[in-house]
Amino acid sequence: MVGSRSWIGGLLYRTKRHGDKILDYSLSPLQEQRLQRLQERLQVPFDETRPDHQEALKALWHAAFPDTDLRGMISDQWKDMGWQGPNPSTDFRGCGYISLENLLFFARTYPASFQRLLFKLEGKRATWEYPFAVAGINVSFMLIQMLDLYSAKPKSLPGVNFIKVLSEDEAAFDVLYCIAFEMMDAQWLAMRASYMQFNEVLQVTRTQLERELSLEDIHRIQDLPAYNLLYQ
Repeated sequence: MVGSRSWIGGLLYRTKRHGDKILDYSLSPLQEQRLQRLQERLQVPFDETRPDHQEALKALWHAAFPDTDLRGMISDQWKDMGWQGPNPSTDFRGCGYISLENLLFFARTYPASFQRLLFKLEGKRATWEYPFAVAGINVSFMLIQMLDLYSAKPKSLPGVNFIKVLSEDEAAFDVLYCIAFEMMDAQWLAMRASYMQFNEVLQVTRTQLERELSLEDIHRIQDLPAYNLLYQ
């Protein structure tokens, strides 16, 4: 599970599925460099005592609720964004600072999409919805596992193709995160899912994303069919 009290279960610890073909290939110097920089981001834990981490969290709040003042770093207000309790720092355990970077990138780069998902503005919704912020952390973790980013180099076709995309755009992981979040929400609505079905929705999202990243004509992040979800 991601987070100390997470409601999301064992899916995210699944790594390589039985029957996946392991690929052998060489990375270009640029690919090695960009993969290494991304892996360095993965190693940074969220530290609530670091001023820059506090400022990033405050920036996320103001991006989400520009007209509402934050009363403190520990406040019940955070629950309005979908954190599990009044202190969001406890939810970063298991994924680290990159998951906050992903959320903040989403808020700043695709603000309309971010607001639409945060406030559940479209579709017929369940009585018990997924908590936005915690779901976002789990999307980050799902992508890290799916792309095998803790390894020296990915060994699956989706992971290999992602490295090619990363060499074209160093922000590819952050953009892929936004796409995956959109895909997850679309699946949530299509499946008419509710709270306890989040694992199932995330599994379907992962399968769909793996399929898109396995297409032969994917050279840029914009080539993914689901990229258009960011502009609906």
